[in-house]
Amino acid sequence: MLLVKEPIFLTPLFQERIWGGTKLRTEFGYDIKSDLTGECWAVSAHPNGQSVVNNGQYKGKTLGELWSEHRELFGNLEGDVFPLLTKILDANNDLSVQVHPNDEYAGKHENGELGKTECWYVIDAEEGAEIIFGHNAQTKEEFTQMIERGEWNDLLRRVKVKAGDFFYVPSGTVHALCSGVLILETQQSSDTTYRVYDYDRVDQSGQKRELHIEKSIDVTTVPHEDFPVEPRVESQVGATITTFVQEEYFSVYKWDVTGSAEFTQDKPFLIGSVLKGAGEIVIDGESFPVEKGVHFILPSGIGEYRVKGELELIVSHP
Repeated sequence: MLLVKEPIFLTPLFQERIWGGTKLRTEFGYDIKSDLTGECWAVSAHPNGQSVVNNGQYKGKTLGELWSEHRELFGNLEGDVFPLLTKILDANNDLSVQVHPNDEYAGKHENGELGKTECWYVIDAEEGAEIIFGHNAQTKEEFTQMIERGEWNDLLRRVKVKAGDFFYVPSGTVHALCSGVLILETQQSSDTTYRVYDYDRVDQSGQKRELHIEKSIDVTTVPHEDFPVEPRVESQVGATITTFVQEEYFSVYKWDVTGSAEFTQDKPFLIGSVLKGAGEIVIDGESFPVEKGVHFILPSGIGEYRVKGELELIVSHP
């Protein structure tokens, strides 16, 4: 077995969305083809869009192929599918109000797909920007009636957001990003979304997008449950580590590196996304440059390594 002692760098792919914009180009320098680019699928093995390795011995392989053929890179984790999906979302307009199923419901109703619990780190937000997070109904009956009557202003809870905020969004939570918000999302590897409300918008062909009212009612948690995030901040030589969440599906951190910081890779794998700055990862004396907009996986077995430079990363693992 050949031990990989280097980061696995990934080429992201981009998804056009009715609510997308151009910040993935202007903020991150990505070569997007459309001014309606809503999503950067940065670390993905999902069939609807796979990242491709762009360095080392596995260059040209998809992340899905690595998961299938070289499970040792991922600590020999069990499971049919790579568990996580990292995205950057540019909400140039309001996203549809939506809710995601849990594993059990998705497995039964969506051809064995995973459920979708996710979380958001707010990279940037315009003045006064907000999200929809939760609802005000106290019973399923009330929830259903408010949807049927179109009482959206009374039903939906709105929350102001700013750069640096973090939200944990379990399956069953009614939610939507609103215009002017740029986030990094860590989620289960699922593409199942039930639209509750879409502002009666039409697409380029003049058609309203499909809603999924019955399934939305099935899976929504009623009454809404808040999941307060209490970040834990620790300092070490050369870095400040903020732990946002350590939950069933993922743990997510922010690393602010200023100088040179030493780490140990003792997880099945680590996902890293550079949101600001530049620097390098040093493994066994070999340096690998990283900069804003770069996404990588540190595979199992790396052991001790250093991160040097001035940079901000969001880091996650299953």
